[in-house]
Formats: sequence, C-alpha cells, structure tokens
Amino acid sequence: MQQAETGSVPVTDAAASGSRRVTDAAASAAPTPRRTGAILAIILLSYFMILLDNSVIFTALPSLEADLGLSAGELSWVQDAYTLVFGGLLLLGARAGDLLGRRRVFVFGLVVFSAASLLVGLATTDWWIIGARALQGVGAAIVAPSSLSLITASFPAGRERARAVALYGATAGIGASLGLVVGGAFATWISWRAGFFINVPIGLAMILLAPRFLPETERARGRFDVIGALTATLGIGAIVFGVIHAAETSWGSPVTAASLVVGAMLLVVLVLTEARVAQPIMPLRLFASRVRTGAYVGRMLYMGAMIGFFYFTTQFLQGVLGMSPIQAGVAFLPMTVVNFAVAMLIPHLTRRFGEGLPLVVGVALTAAGMLWLSRLAPDTAYLTGVALPMVVIGAGQGLVFAPLTSAGIVGATARDAGAASGLVNTFHQVGMSLGLGVLVAVAAASGTGTGVADLANQVSAALTGGSAMLGLCLVVCAALILPRMPRAAAVPEAGVGTPARPTP
Repeated sequence: MQQAETGSVPVTDAAASGSRRVTDAAASAAPTPRRTGAILAIILLSYFMILLDNSVIFTALPSLEADLGLSAGELSWVQDAYTLVFGGLLLLGARAGDLLGRRRVFVFGLVVFSAASLLVGLATTDWWIIGARALQGVGAAIVAPSSLSLITASFPAGRERARAVALYGATAGIGASLGLVVGGAFATWISWRAGFFINVPIGLAMILLAPRFLPETERARGRFDVIGALTATLGIGAIVFGVIHAAETSWGSPVTAASLVVGAMLLVVLVLTEARVAQPIMPLRLFASRVRTGAYVGRMLYMGAMIGFFYFTTQFLQGVLGMSPIQAGVAFLPMTVVNFAVAMLIPHLTRRFGEGLPLVVGVALTAAGMLWLSRLAPDTAYLTGVALPMVVIGAGQGLVFAPLTSAGIVGATARDAGAASGLVNTFHQVGMSLGLGVLVAVAAASGTGTGVADLANQVSAALTGGSAMLGLCLVVCAALILPRMPRAAAVPEAGVGTPARPTP
C-alpha cells in the first residue's frame, strides 16, 4: 500500500475473501494482469534469491571447506555472518523504505546483494568470504522488508493480494528447500562458487526491470530514529552472536555472557526509546495486537525449528546415509513438492475456513513430522524414516507461511506498513539465528563423538529440540492468533482483528 503521511489507511491481511476500500494510487490504478504478473515475478524472484542463500551453503559446505582450507569455526561463520547481519539490520531496512521510497530502496538492496554475491564467488581467503557474506546480509536486510511492502502497495486487498501473499509465503518455504538442491548440484557438478555467481545475472535483470514495473511509494516525512536503529541492530546482533558463540564454546564463556547481557541491555534501551520518540523504527503499537504479536513470536519459534531441520537433516543424509551433496539436496524434494502444492491451495482454504485454522493445523502437522523424523538412527531407511516425515513437514509448511505472514501485517496502518513487514522478516531471520544456536548446543550436549552412531544421536537430539519449539509455536498460534482471526469469509479490521462484514 502506498506510504501515507497519516495513519488512517489500514493495511489489511491477505484473507482470500472479502475486500475493502483501498485508497492508495497503486490499487486504484487497477493495473493490467500482465503488469501485475510482472510486478509479482520481480518481487518473488528477488525474494527467492535472498532466501536461496540462506540454505544454498549447507550442502556445499564440505566443498567450500576443502577449497579454502577453513577451520570449523571459520566455516560456521560463513553462514553465521550472513544470518547475523541479515537479522540485525532488517528493521533498519524496513524504516529506510518508509523514509526513502520502497522501490528505490528495493533496487539499492538488489545492487548490494548482487555485488556481494559476486564477491563471495570470487573469495580466496577466510576473511574475504566471511566479509562478503556479511555484505550479502546487508543487501538481504534491505530487500526482504521492501518486498512484502511492495506487495501491499501493488495489489488491492482481497483475492489479488491473497494470491500474492500466498505465493510470497510459498516462496519463503520453497526457497530453503530448493537451495539445498541447487547448492548440492553446483557443488557436485561445477563448483560451490556457482551457487553465488548465479545471483549476479538474476539480480541484474531484477535491477533493470524493477524501475519499469514496480510502483514507487511516497516518502514519509520526519526524522530517522538513529538511536532506535542502532540499539535494534546492535542488540539483536549481540544476542545472536552470544548464542552462536555459546554453541561454539559454552554458555559459561565470559564472551557469551557479556554478549547476552549487552544485547539485553540494548534491547531495553530500544523499548524505552521507541516508547517516547515521535517516529520510531519499531512502533510499540504494533505489539498491541495479539494477532501480530502471536505472528512474530510464532514465526521466530517456527523458523528456529525449521533451520535446525535443514541443517541437521543434511548432515544425517551425508554423514550417516552416505549421500553425495546433490543426492542430499534431491532427498528434500518430496517435502518441496508437497509444500508447493499445499501452498497453492491456501487461497481456497482461507476463503472457506479463514486463516487461523489452516495455520494451526499446519503447525501441528510440522510438529508431528519433526517428531517422527527425530527418531532417526544409523539403520534408518530413507523412505520410511526420512522421506515420509518430510512429506508431513512439507504439508505443514505449505499451510503455515501465508497465514503467518498475513497475521504479522494485519491491521497495521499505512505509516506502519514498512515496520510491520520488517518485523515479520526480522523475527523470521532472528528465529533462524537463535534457533540454530540453541539446537547446535542441544546436539553438542548429547555427545561430541564423530562416528556415525554419534552423529545420528546428535541429529536426533537436535530434531527433538526442534519438535519442542514447534510445540511452543502451536500453543502461541492457538492462544493468540486462532481466536482472533476470522473463521470464514471476512477480513479483520485494522488494529484489533475484529471481522469485517463479508463482501459479496
């Protein structure tokens, strides 16, 4: 939705039924199907590109480690540098879109991300690849919140936006799965570097097409919340660093303790600052809605479990079942196919049942599949012990992302659109960072041996921990989102989640 100086225009959720009067120029212009198709393709391809690099690295890690001669700690930072910067700068990226125009910021983010991808592919030393991955995180933190905001700016509330958000949610789920296949394929057939070089032509094409098709939003008037931006970025970054460091060393490490304490203090300063500044980077009023708060917390828990699923299942497939990188990537395809098929049914399901019920059922299915998968052992067969649980997880994931994304922006006013979508992506990425750190610590606590049986035991422990996270996510969604989301064909009113009258 177009950025406005007043807060009177609500950003509605993506319920597939019902419509509401839209006052922004993009919606009233009623773009042609060809143009809206181009808009959606640019947004989703750009978003998919940054999601791909969250997971493309996993199946390529052994090849990368051998090529650059990295230590175990350096290897972990190849992923952590991206995750840490991505999660820490998301709110800053969202606010930049509000102040400078989202299309303009979106294109700038693509330039940064594409250039950083080229640098990753050319890396010859540890500091080079870690620094380039951090720069990728900067670009991703700019693109991700702008992409969701541009969807609300380009598609009117109702069926069109429902379809767009459903595809956005499907992209979020499929990007992680397909990244494993792409990373494994390139590592096996060409080089681990190819997984990053491929971003360059894709990014260049999106940079050239975006100014032609994407609508520009009005610039918000006001000052930039410098203190809020710094405390949010450094606070989240310090906590993520503390958890990552704890997984590498111990929770009793002075560095770990100091990082967590400093991060907590900075976040307290953030809350105090946001409560009194005129134009906060993270408006606390967004948390007044139980639906949005539930969506943010639920997303953090869900993604914490899912990143552990990808990280540890990949290790099991290669280290225990003896698969090659490409075989390990292809092994995730049953989940990816089911995920996509179910995600495409979301608009129909939400028209019939509302968004709350599919969300809760999806989380429950994911938890059931994860618990099933956690029973892994050295003699586990791929078909019955891995592929079938993946199918259940894929079905759950396909149901979850679109309603959870919609719940995170429901009822936000036009002036808070960027911040609301920024928080969706912030909790997505921070959940991955924190979740992986916690689950790595859980795996290490179950044993540090290097044999096949030891690895299977560590993976089982980590996936059990992921199942517990999903159980907490289910409680949050059932308690905070389900009772306040419309059960059938209705759209929540701004700020509260009260159903509007159905529209024929």
